[in-house]
Amino acid sequence: MRDVQEVTCPPFRKRPLWFLVGLGGAGACLAVVRLAYRGGLLDVWLSVGLLPALLGVLALSMVTTRVSADAYGVHTRTLLRRRSVPWRDIAGLRILLKHENNSRVPESRRVGLALRDGRRRLLPLPLPQSWSPDDRAEFDAELEALRALHARHGAPESDHIPVISRRTAGRPSAGPLSLCVLLLAVAAATAWFLPNTSSYARAWQSAVPCTTAGTTAGATATERRDCLTTVPAVIARTEVRRPKRPSWLYFADRRPLERLAVSQEGAQGFGPGDSVEVTLWRGEVMKVAGEHHEWREHVTAAGDTAALVAALALAAGYPGARVLLRLRGRRLPDDEVLPSALPFAGVLVGTALWLLPLCYRYPTNLLTSPAAVTWAVVGSAGTLGLFALAWRATRVRTPRAAAESAAAEGKEREAGEVFVPARFLEQTDYNPHLFGTHIVLGDGPPAVTPHPGPGRFAAKPIPVDRLTVKGVRRVRGGDGDTVPGSWHIAELDDGGRPVRLAAAPADLTRIIRELRPAAG
Repeated sequence: MRDVQEVTCPPFRKRPLWFLVGLGGAGACLAVVRLAYRGGLLDVWLSVGLLPALLGVLALSMVTTRVSADAYGVHTRTLLRRRSVPWRDIAGLRILLKHENNSRVPESRRVGLALRDGRRRLLPLPLPQSWSPDDRAEFDAELEALRALHARHGAPESDHIPVISRRTAGRPSAGPLSLCVLLLAVAAATAWFLPNTSSYARAWQSAVPCTTAGTTAGATATERRDCLTTVPAVIARTEVRRPKRPSWLYFADRRPLERLAVSQEGAQGFGPGDSVEVTLWRGEVMKVAGEHHEWREHVTAAGDTAALVAALALAAGYPGARVLLRLRGRRLPDDEVLPSALPFAGVLVGTALWLLPLCYRYPTNLLTSPAAVTWAVVGSAGTLGLFALAWRATRVRTPRAAAESAAAEGKEREAGEVFVPARFLEQTDYNPHLFGTHIVLGDGPPAVTPHPGPGRFAAKPIPVDRLTVKGVRRVRGGDGDTVPGSWHIAELDDGGRPVRLAAAPADLTRIIRELRPAAG
């Protein structure tokens, strides 16, 4: 590491920030003058001044942020607070990735501090955004300077800097947990209205036309509201709008009402001068029937609401599965990639195949109907079986366990050439421009190919005589998003240069067995 005495990380691109600060000051002056002379809070010019003023405060907070490090420790300064952390309290540095593998938003790299008491602290600088290769080089230089100061004046627990991404164990679970709780809250709120929806739908389905007794003065208000009243009307004109906006039916002489909001198809089915019959129920228009077209008000069925509740609860299961995987891997290093939650998505899809029809068919008598109980028991047994398979598929397999499992299987080598999905993560003479996607074994020396075979077209032989296997580990955040989380990484030494080889555990074990005898 280079000899560094002090590091100062200035804000990223200060000129645009200072421009926003000046614009915010002008907007604040405009708002104060307008408020002093007019005295009204609801004013257009006052709003025009307050918006750039708020942006100016945000820009001022960013432009005054400083991060520095010296022999004592790391110092951070913001608009409202200053803080210092001595090197003796810092166990190591971390890199947090945001917006990785996203072409629309530039990748964000932030430096974090891992304290010895277990807490994590994110530094506001250096370089929140990596917009260009030059910015990335500056970020790496400042990070290297921080590492040099920590190594000189502190006691790092490791020379390795963990890279925390959205797939690693050290990522906080606040986002998936919040989404899970939000979806469950929406499902609970929807379920709260299920009895009212069910009773409303049953009342509409059982409503009958009003009799003479139901329309007399002696009838109760409830009897008059629950029966169907049909009155003749004439369409004066229609107003057809786009599908997402309500269309309108206008009635002649404003009887029984001036206009009625309908769907686009409902408005297109009627024309001016059409004689229709309007059906009223509980003071609302429920049906407009003409000679060639009929429009009905949509009444949400209880089954639809119950199916929606079940769908929301199942949707909350996927972020819940991600939280479960993070709890399951809480003892893993922060930068190790967790297994994918897609197997649990398969469990949710399989559950939806029997739960949604069940809720739609038995929305209110789920626990009282013998058929519904039998349906639920059989479906739950299937869900438990799928969950057990997903739990096994997402287990964390260490490289040693994977190697022992491959050795226990004792598979014989296949005759002829075998193309194994694997790739080197660095550019080398046998992997130029990272073109390799497979490694061919058998009937010749191992080679890197850009295709799954057959044939060794465009194959680059691997120089096994200069490769040395240093170790095998699980995937980390610094290995990139292109490597599946279920793969393992073999760390090789290529004539003094570190090289990483990624493959599935069983395939990687086989490749290493092919390389070692050849190297020997």
